[in-house]
Amino acid sequence: MDSIRILEKLIAFPTVSRDSNLDLIGHVAELLEAKGVSSQFIHSPDGHKANLFATIGPAGKPGVMLSGHTDVVPVDGQDWTVPPFEMTERDGKLFGRGAADMKGFVASAVVTCLKASDMRLKTPLHLALSYDEEVGCLGVRSLVEMLSAGPSRPLLCIVGEPTSMQVATGHKGKVAARATCHGREGHSALAPLALNALHLGCDFVGALRHEQARLAREGARDGDYDIPYTTVHAGKMNGGVALNIVPNLCHVDFEIRNVAADDPQIILGRLRGEAARIVAEAAAIAPEAAIDIQVTNTYPGLDTPVSSEAVAFVKSLTGANGTMKVAYGTEGGLFSRDLGTPTIVCGPGSMAQGHKPDEFVSIEQMRRCDAMLGKLLERLATERLQPTG
Repeated sequence: MDSIRILEKLIAFPTVSRDSNLDLIGHVAELLEAKGVSSQFIHSPDGHKANLFATIGPAGKPGVMLSGHTDVVPVDGQDWTVPPFEMTERDGKLFGRGAADMKGFVASAVVTCLKASDMRLKTPLHLALSYDEEVGCLGVRSLVEMLSAGPSRPLLCIVGEPTSMQVATGHKGKVAARATCHGREGHSALAPLALNALHLGCDFVGALRHEQARLAREGARDGDYDIPYTTVHAGKMNGGVALNIVPNLCHVDFEIRNVAADDPQIILGRLRGEAARIVAEAAAIAPEAAIDIQVTNTYPGLDTPVSSEAVAFVKSLTGANGTMKVAYGTEGGLFSRDLGTPTIVCGPGSMAQGHKPDEFVSIEQMRRCDAMLGKLLERLATERLQPTG
């Protein structure tokens, strides 16, 4: 079966993160079952979504894992010129939501597993499909827990996020947090007698900007990134109910994306210190003033050594000479940190097309991915791979 035809089917499943992915992974499981390959589902707590894990090859042995997420971002409010959940082929490009991020790789990985089922592999091939990656790498964590408790862990993981088929060895970690600012309500005509929570929030945003400037000036550097230092970003702020009421509550949602050499907990500690300073000044007006910072989600960065055997192995499959790092986060950091599995990011398409209207992956990129995974199958069929570092 051709990867482009499978991609066409995968795009037709509207697996936006807020919705179920069960129809898609059920379809993949049926394709595998028809070739005698069984799949394991790890369901979400509410049962509406699931991860899929399958192994082709000798049982009880660690192998190479192909990892992809099945969820996509919404199309609401975007001006598409083609139907987002129907694949459209035009000018050598395949359009549809998720074509680049990252159903193109998933389609190629599924085809590779179907081909592997007809071969006698010496080293197993694993397929791992997850849910809720787009909202913070949430769904894959139960899959990681399952693999961690198993008898063996994958020797190597290839996460197929779009890298234009370049070999990526790292990405920044992320901490998402919310600062809840408490003030004192009052009539706007008597505003100086109240404590405006929005003003507290603005002061805290100022602290975020100060910390960003410090990191840009003094922080650790990694020249493999477009932005070579850790970034701090306020993405959302809300509070207040009416113009003539001084608000007593404000929320500021912010994130830290850290290079490997920076500890985000230390950065959070400095921000909590700044919040305490702001509150101490505000307490002269309202003793009940407070800024509470709560981490809402976090995932680790990825920093696979360029000189490792894992990198050399994947480079031998792609023919690449160099490596890169990507600006966006992936599930690879969890595989690396929690399983100790050397992890590489490499997949078809570019994230420059991801999350946009008329998202696409080129046919040329799909063929290059198919070729890479075809070479992987040749290695798995002829070699008993050993753990890589």
